[in-house]
Amino acid sequence: MKIFIYILLMAVTTYLIRMLPLVLFQKPIKSRFVKSFLYYVPYTCLTVMTVPAIFFCTKSVVSAAIGFVVALILGWNKKSLPVVAAAACAAVFITERLI
Repeated sequence: MKIFIYILLMAVTTYLIRMLPLVLFQKPIKSRFVKSFLYYVPYTCLTVMTVPAIFFCTKSVVSAAIGFVVALILGWNKKSLPVVAAAACAAVFITERLI
């Protein structure tokens, strides 16, 4: 029975997240602040979910930090996603082997 309650709560939460912006913002948004805030919400959510996983998925925080720095540098230099991911994984792998 508990599983049905959990599913119901997840369904209601998902519905509210999708329904509230439609109800609250019926007219076109003119505020530059609100527009910029809504523009950056997906990036913020992705960062909040990804960064902790980066630092706690390896054996040591040092190797995770090195992989993160490599990914930041390559991303800042506008390299493609496969290149950034492969280089960061390689950096973590090499660091793990050295430690």
